[in-house]
Amino acid sequence: MDVLLTFRLIERISNLLRSEERKIFAALGLQPVHIQVLEYLAVCNRFSDTPASVAEYLGLTKGTISQSIQVLARKGYLTKNPDSKDGRVVHLALSAAGAKLLHDTKPLDVFKMAEQALAQQQFSDIDTALGAILAELQKANNAKSFGVCHSCINFIAHEDAYLCNLTQLPLSATDSQQLCREHAFMPTA
Repeated sequence: MDVLLTFRLIERISNLLRSEERKIFAALGLQPVHIQVLEYLAVCNRFSDTPASVAEYLGLTKGTISQSIQVLARKGYLTKNPDSKDGRVVHLALSAAGAKLLHDTKPLDVFKMAEQALAQQQFSDIDTALGAILAELQKANNAKSFGVCHSCINFIAHEDAYLCNLTQLPLSATDSQQLCREHAFMPTA
């Protein structure tokens, strides 16, 4: 197992899913941080539902979180409630609209399509499985794969020379190990 390859595959899958979420958020006038705040509030307990806890969990400044909370409260996605014992403390909670927004903005339908396409396949290692998941997600989203040349359908290796069949240009050994926006996964059996 190639740890760096595994990391890159997971990172690319995450980037692809976040990209789909950002498209949805932008249409709603929201930023990714706003959804991250709501996601945190959906899973935190009553001792951890304060602005300070949100800032600490997300690793962001209190100012950024304060502005995000204002936007989310104004749009009706969360509520702010003073603590019954300490009026300086504010507790945050998802509103029904916030919970619905979280449910509706997850690109799970795309992930389900990828999962169905892979359900019957057996994988020898995690990298092969992640590569197949990434390829299916990219197909479902019509997204470019940005894979490494040596795993591309257009990659041609002949002895110590490499060629991109798409561009008809030679590739160096370094090129063959780097990301390319023209990458196309080889078909799986």
